[in-house]
Amino acid sequence: MKSLACELPSRLGVPLSRLYVPDLRREAIERGIVAEISGTTIWRRLSEDAIKPWQHRSWIFPRDPAFETKAARVLDLYAREWEGKLLGDDDFVISSDEKTSIQARVRRQETLAPARGRTTRLEFEYKRGGALQYLAAWDVHRAKIFGRCEPTTGIVPFDRLVDQVMTTEPYASARRVYWVVDNGSSHRGQAACARLSARWPNAELVQLPIHASWLNQVEIYFSVIQRKVLSPNDSTDLAEIESRLAAFERRYEQAAEPFEWKFTRDDLIVLMKKLADKPDYQLAA
Repeated sequence: MKSLACELPSRLGVPLSRLYVPDLRREAIERGIVAEISGTTIWRRLSEDAIKPWQHRSWIFPRDPAFETKAARVLDLYAREWEGKLLGDDDFVISSDEKTSIQARVRRQETLAPARGRTTRLEFEYKRGGALQYLAAWDVHRAKIFGRCEPTTGIVPFDRLVDQVMTTEPYASARRVYWVVDNGSSHRGQAACARLSARWPNAELVQLPIHASWLNQVEIYFSVIQRKVLSPNDSTDLAEIESRLAAFERRYEQAAEPFEWKFTRDDLIVLMKKLADKPDYQLAA
């Protein structure tokens, strides 16, 4: 039964995307694995080994030819190191990105607070109140967040975020400020690196490998605001969302500490070895 539950439906010749307990029961009986079995028994046996074939988790193979080199540089910065030397007290690491298309959904009926015997009730129907983009910069070692809302993403909005950070202390007079970013169009390629350095000589853009946003610490902060600020999506207009995001930044910083980042250079080496051992794994050309 457990072996059956761990098979992909496509390999079983079953026209399903995932297997639920009733499907497992039917397959086990039809394949002669058992003469009869209840769904409760199947559930209990799978629960003993924490097997849940109806769940799935998305992931992606690293495809950047320079994945290890680029990822190592970022991991070094998180560990307060750059090109083999420790960062000084006047060196700072900023993790930055954009959270796009935050919608204002104006519910047709007011949300009801939870009460005895009732959970929070959120009206299903809503009117669209527009969308905004939230740009954020997270100081990795100081647990400081800078954020701003923009109508669109792009080079100019990103430059405004950089200016917001770099015009304040201690960044304005820092020896070096490293900006960790992904490969979004606002900060992609050597042109973006040159543009940042020309605008702020003490700033350096450090680009992540392709499809490696999971190495960008600001994504952790985005997950926090998704859970605590944006879900459920219920607001009167975009101005309310913008005000709520700004207020949350101030609230969050009162108790914020640097994230406990656990993926290290050693973990990266292990990951790359595992990938190299997979016969079907190939980096992008």
